[in-house]
Amino acid sequence: MKVFMIGGTGLLGSEAARVLIERGHEVTSVALPPLPQGASLPPEMKIEYGNYMEMTDEQIRAYMTGCDGFVFAAGVDERVEGPAPIYELFKKYNIDPLARLLKIAKECGVKHVSICGSYFAYFAKTMKDKELTRWHPYIRSRIDQEEMALSFADESFDVAVLELPYIFGTQPGRKPVWVFLVEQIRSMKKFTMYPKGGTTMVTVHQVGQALVGALEYNKGGNAYPIGYYNMTWKEMLAIVHKHMGCPGKKIITIPNWMYAMGGKKIMKEQKAAGHEGGLHMVKFTDLQCSNLFIDKSLGCEKLHVEPDDIDAAIGDSIRLCIEVLDGKAKVIGMRGE
Repeated sequence: MKVFMIGGTGLLGSEAARVLIERGHEVTSVALPPLPQGASLPPEMKIEYGNYMEMTDEQIRAYMTGCDGFVFAAGVDERVEGPAPIYELFKKYNIDPLARLLKIAKECGVKHVSICGSYFAYFAKTMKDKELTRWHPYIRSRIDQEEMALSFADESFDVAVLELPYIFGTQPGRKPVWVFLVEQIRSMKKFTMYPKGGTTMVTVHQVGQALVGALEYNKGGNAYPIGYYNMTWKEMLAIVHKHMGCPGKKIITIPNWMYAMGGKKIMKEQKAAGHEGGLHMVKFTDLQCSNLFIDKSLGCEKLHVEPDDIDAAIGDSIRLCIEVLDGKAKVIGMRGE
């Protein structure tokens, strides 16, 4: 099939493009310049650099005409801070432009759509705590994004939203999300203090497979919880320690109230800077200290995602984080595409 993608030079988009091309599909993408230094893209992918949010409907329509699939591998995540109400920023990058794109895609005869979402939406729908969307603007925005996107689905227009968890793997020149974690661990000399709980995770390659699998196998409108490897924070940190060169470093589980105190400090700093975060860091305590696990049968198996080497992917991420912190790697950060 012919596929149009927003964000083909990004960490996830470039991997999805690689998988698509390996399976015989044709990919055209619009992405923001510059290409990260050292990044490798599939040579068969057609790339045009520009800001799709500044393009006219006619320009977007020209890209989508004749395409069978559309991948939205763009937007911003919970790391972003900005002036209150921060929800408006998430709406600007994750909801409004996607609604415009889906409308155009449907008009152009596109049949299959794959969208990068967040696993926080899955837990907001399934956990007993119904306050997640009230306290966390980012989580509310992801629920709203899902509902909007799935409202476009019908018998001739398949829409899949991937509820993506923590992702390991790297793209040269792209700043990993895990820099903050390596920095934290380095600051704790004798032992690492971390809350209880854990998370599900996947590799970058598995996300690429899921995005492509959604185009190939999804029918109708569906949100897929994506998770393949479930680990407690202690289990994950043991792997991180190994790749940081401090295997066996003691991990001390802190009580929830201590984590909440750290969250209160972060929110105080945000307020002083005139910012608001996507997550209420005090109210986020219970979520962070839970086992946010997802069985691979719920999404990965349905989209034909294959096993991968999560240990190696964590290692790649941690080594690049170290290079960034030591000033040995020139990287660019997250953008909204």
